[in-house]
Amino acid sequence: MTDDFENTNGDEVPIDDMGGGDSFGGGGFDSGPSDDDKLWALLAYVFTPLVPVIILLMADKKDRPFIKAHNMQALVWGVLNVIISVLIGWLLCGLPSIVMWLVGIYWGWQAYQGQEVTIPVITDFVKGQGWA
Repeated sequence: MTDDFENTNGDEVPIDDMGGGDSFGGGGFDSGPSDDDKLWALLAYVFTPLVPVIILLMADKKDRPFIKAHNMQALVWGVLNVIISVLIGWLLCGLPSIVMWLVGIYWGWQAYQGQEVTIPVITDFVKGQGWA
């Protein structure tokens, strides 16, 4: 087995000549966030504020741009969720917590699809603070 691939004409093309992977502009391609990054973003929204705090403690995860942006939004969302649940959740039989958790699942699914999630007010706040 060689380290070469065949092009459409059947000719073998060395891996070095295929482009991609060259960080100096050799025709590389951007594959977007990894599946691992997407999974951590999903978990951050679904299990907020616990998972976002854990991610902040993980040196290899917290500085990845995709994870960082979603993690900080999820953390702020989670803190607001806790505050709202404490202040009015008991009055409405926990309904705000359930609704906010379902919305978090939806945003997590969007993040898992590799999309940017825009949360009204929170996204602008996080970007304004330089957290994402």
